[in-house]
Amino acid sequence: MSTARHHAEWLALTEISGPFLSLEVLLQVFPQGLDAHDPDRFRLLKQAYQEWTVEKSDRAFHRTWVQWVLETILEFPADLLRTGQAIPSHLRLTVEQHQETLIPDWVLVDPDTHKARLLIQQVAPTQKLEGTTKNSHWAASPATRLIELLRGTGVQLGLLTNGEQWMLINAPKIGTASLVSWYGNIWIEEKITLRAFCSLVGVQRFLGVTDAETLEALFDRSKDNQQEITDQLGLQVRRSLEVFIQRLDRLDQDFQGQLLADISDQTLYEAALFVMMRLVFLLSAEEKDLLLLGQERYDKNYALSTLQQSLREMADHSGEEILERRYDAWYRLLALFRAVHQGVYHHDFRLPAYGGNLFDPDKFPFLEGRFGGKTHALAIDNRTVLHLLESLQILQVKVPGGGFEPRRLSFKGLEVEQIGHVYESLLDHRAVRASSTVLGLEGTKNKEPEVALSDLEAQAAKGEEALLNFLKQETGRSVTALKKLIFWPSPQPSPIGRGSQKDTDANQFSSSFPISSQERGLGGEVNLTPYEENRYLLGCRNDRGLWERIKPFYKLIRKDTYGYPVIIPEGSVY
Repeated sequence: MSTARHHAEWLALTEISGPFLSLEVLLQVFPQGLDAHDPDRFRLLKQAYQEWTVEKSDRAFHRTWVQWVLETILEFPADLLRTGQAIPSHLRLTVEQHQETLIPDWVLVDPDTHKARLLIQQVAPTQKLEGTTKNSHWAASPATRLIELLRGTGVQLGLLTNGEQWMLINAPKIGTASLVSWYGNIWIEEKITLRAFCSLVGVQRFLGVTDAETLEALFDRSKDNQQEITDQLGLQVRRSLEVFIQRLDRLDQDFQGQLLADISDQTLYEAALFVMMRLVFLLSAEEKDLLLLGQERYDKNYALSTLQQSLREMADHSGEEILERRYDAWYRLLALFRAVHQGVYHHDFRLPAYGGNLFDPDKFPFLEGRFGGKTHALAIDNRTVLHLLESLQILQVKVPGGGFEPRRLSFKGLEVEQIGHVYESLLDHRAVRASSTVLGLEGTKNKEPEVALSDLEAQAAKGEEALLNFLKQETGRSVTALKKLIFWPSPQPSPIGRGSQKDTDANQFSSSFPISSQERGLGGEVNLTPYEENRYLLGCRNDRGLWERIKPFYKLIRKDTYGYPVIIPEGSVY
């Protein structure tokens, strides 16, 4: 196994929210992989963990277990772990608005400078690290509290645990906080996760390496990855926005054009953009404990995070396609939007009204099915809602060697500037109604061109060189790569589809292709299963004549978040 794949393996088993150490930095610091497995230490850990699972309700035993991990597994010297009255006052933080003082349970200090390197906090075994804090008038989660303490005291790193979950928090003064979690039960089942925990959080990473290789320095060196994360988030949101707009466009067809009859393309795009920004606001508010996350009624009927989890579980169990036949999730979103705007005042469920323009239900009434003087049921399916939520919550991070790894994004640490960057990138786009068939092509990074099929046919009619140069300019891809993606069909009479006259005229190129017979088939034959071909036909609205015209270029077409080819028929919005 390559070292890159080795790191990708343990990263996939680690729960990460926010920016983490980039693979480039991990490969530099651990070129041979993580520190070696220690069988003796593992046997001790397994025995101690089993004892803790039995005795964890005993507060003294629980603290003993946490301290044992710190001193035996992470090898923190006892004399460098400050606790109780030995913790200096400048490492305590009073949160005035909540009348609470935050104090770490232990502080790891540098033996030479006596500077705090790591603040360590333990909570009860039953307390979720990102859940509402129990028995406290300040509902902020333990993770939120530790982030506040770190930023308030100027210490960059913290370790938070309930005995089972061990969360490393990186909270720089400026920038996004990172939350990285390991679990005791997974240490036992997947030894590589224990190796990662010891390699990154162990004493050597604080006191046994040069300043350039400390954990704080590794996070700082990975900052360049932050822009890549923001760009990827913007790309995901844009793709989901595209799917959402196309779903509204298909619904408009179902209503014989009544849904969007009085809606301009600009208003349609603005409405879709408002939906995405509502979701951003709500995800951020839920993670920062500004709403009612943690209350059973809210979690079950309103919360975005629990909605995403339930939809994903259903998709993983039965396939995403089943979500296309269910429509309740959209109405749950609408209920939450209204609740935030107008408030909920029930004796056991109270949510203050936030008001404002963002959640105003009358801003875009057609999103609620209010058009033509009536209220209609909008069949926005659950799969669309899942993709809207996951575009914001699950970041697809590129890994060396090819492929992507899913990583949960934390809105708790996401900076306002990053959200603003994503929003501004969306303002660079607009909704357009296709005057003829348009294909969304796969391009290089940050290039996703939409090109009229008639333009591709016109360039092909000029010859291979003209077509390849046109595609290179549009997609940014090399001529060598593009050559392999074009299928030159044998000359045959042009099938007449239901496209526009412009499309039909351009189609005449196929009967007089200026490519020699030796050059035809350069990109290989059309090699699609019936299931795959059906997806292209669906994009063509079952117009087989249109599909025959698209075939020479089908390998160039990118896929949407559903895995369907991006084919925009005449009259559709993209």
